[in-house]
Amino acid sequence: MAARGAESEFDRFLRLSKQIGTDILKTQGAGGNTSLKDGDTMWVKASGTWLAQAGERDIMVPVRVAPLVEALRRGDPRAEKATDFVITALNTSGLRPSIETSFHAALPSPVVAHYHCVNTIALSVLKQRDEIFRTKLEAAGMKWATVPYRRPGTPLARDVDLAAESNPDVLILYNHGIIVTGETVEEVADRIERVTAALTLPARQVPDADIGALQQLSQDSSYSPAADLASHQLALVPENIRLATGGSMYPDHVIFLGTTVGLLKAGQSLPSYLERFADKGQTAPKMIIVSGCGMLLSNELTPGGQVMARCLAEVVARIPEGADVVYLTEADEYELTNWEAEQYRQALDRGART
Repeated sequence: MAARGAESEFDRFLRLSKQIGTDILKTQGAGGNTSLKDGDTMWVKASGTWLAQAGERDIMVPVRVAPLVEALRRGDPRAEKATDFVITALNTSGLRPSIETSFHAALPSPVVAHYHCVNTIALSVLKQRDEIFRTKLEAAGMKWATVPYRRPGTPLARDVDLAAESNPDVLILYNHGIIVTGETVEEVADRIERVTAALTLPARQVPDADIGALQQLSQDSSYSPAADLASHQLALVPENIRLATGGSMYPDHVIFLGTTVGLLKAGQSLPSYLERFADKGQTAPKMIIVSGCGMLLSNELTPGGQVMARCLAEVVARIPEGADVVYLTEADEYELTNWEAEQYRQALDRGART
């Protein structure tokens, strides 16, 4: 542990990482990542691992900061995966660093926490987001910056690097999530509390799901009712359905759930609905809304995909009624679904079944 700097700070860092990772409103599955710098060494969460496992498993990877930042700024493609900057002798996990390692390195703060806060996402997809964040974060006395949507990896890292010049406490990543920075773990934890309070939104109230009807509809199929009851809120009121079926809002939705949210209307059978996809040679959706009843999820959905269904439900429940939403473009979706780095993360997620 001596190689990681002050053990007490590293332990606090792991505890904070776990706290973020076990809060479903902040982190879902393998989403989000944290980092701690000790001189030119930075410990960052490994790709495909879960922050909720911090302190229980060896999920942090050591990388050299200065050469990685230099590579990012000169457009060196090695900055994308950051594997060439791993300190092999200290990398006991043998895993890849997070695809977002380059922006962690570019931020000068010793402690960085990035996570997919559902309240932040719900606000960051709104057309009026600039004014909303200005009002909420200025009232909270926070120094902040916003970053336009970019594919995670070096495209996002370059814009984060530019935004870091103003030395913000908080960076809002549109259609993605949030970054909180600080000199110490304690300072970051305090800022997380403050920004959470500033951005918290009420969830739209919904009736109970009809699990019995879902079980009957999905009998003898490759789908089952969502095990997490909160995931069903996605399907129980028209506004949530409108928002969920309007398009993709953020990267992890596309990566784990695909670009299509299915919608089974009243009186329609599941087999006939799925036949439409087969007839067109299309892949059936991984999640299907049964309007007024609840959610059906593919039995092939990974653990990461299951929590992403919950994430989408929590996000749409917090978007104000009738709001105009900025969805990802088809080009954004294509870029995400054909990305080797995320195929690697999904492979690790499939392995989490065992």
